[in-house]
Amino acid sequence: MNFSIISKGDETSEKLKKRIKSYLIDFDLDFNEKEPDIVISIGGDGTLLHAFHHYIDRVDQTAFVGVHTGHLGFYADWTPDEVEKLVIHIAKTPFQIVEYPLLEVTVRYLNEDTESRYLAMNECTVKSVEGSLVMNVEIKGEDFETFRGDGLCISTPSGSTAYNKALGGAIIHPSLPSIQLSEMASINNRVFRTVGSPLVLPQHHTCLLKPVNDVDFHITIDHLFLLHEKVKSIQCRVAEEKVRFARFRPFPFWKRVRESFVKE
Repeated sequence: MNFSIISKGDETSEKLKKRIKSYLIDFDLDFNEKEPDIVISIGGDGTLLHAFHHYIDRVDQTAFVGVHTGHLGFYADWTPDEVEKLVIHIAKTPFQIVEYPLLEVTVRYLNEDTESRYLAMNECTVKSVEGSLVMNVEIKGEDFETFRGDGLCISTPSGSTAYNKALGGAIIHPSLPSIQLSEMASINNRVFRTVGSPLVLPQHHTCLLKPVNDVDFHITIDHLFLLHEKVKSIQCRVAEEKVRFARFRPFPFWKRVRESFVKE
């Protein structure tokens, strides 16, 4: 089996990377950064997001497992003192593959046939470069509302505990194939009106954002910060692809939520 390791880059993570690499090679696994069957992320959730985007062209072939060297993460579920146990599992135990939904974002442009397609593991955000964001929102091909405010966040279930939660969005179990649309400081008065609540859309529903004005947009795809000009529409839906995680033991999502946000 081929493996690769992506580290946060700090001293602790780099030391763990060397240890894990040495152990797995001793178990006759092959270190292959180009075509890994499994990628070990050492750091935090941000490191695993970087690993996902680094191997996004192999999303259907590569599985991820995370070791956290900082705060407890939602993706990195192994601790540094469990490294030997994890290595033995990888080398000797057939692992279970758990798949989580991804967000597909397609940006189309005015007077152009080309389009840009992205996959997000956590979320996509849309903001206007200047002034308030003004977007017509269509759901499943029908007009829903005209949004005016700071911006919009479209998240995956596994990303619902990140920026989405800070915006007042719901926490959704990552086994549910859905996306969530949350508002950033919407303008609501007698002239302008939005629903004012996060919307959870199922797999077969598409959210289409259409700019009212010809302005430039800042669009983030997880940690990637992008500038888009002459945007005709931004289409968001549950992607056909899924992110794959290697599971060697139960991963209690609600326990992780409690430990992160409730437990003292």
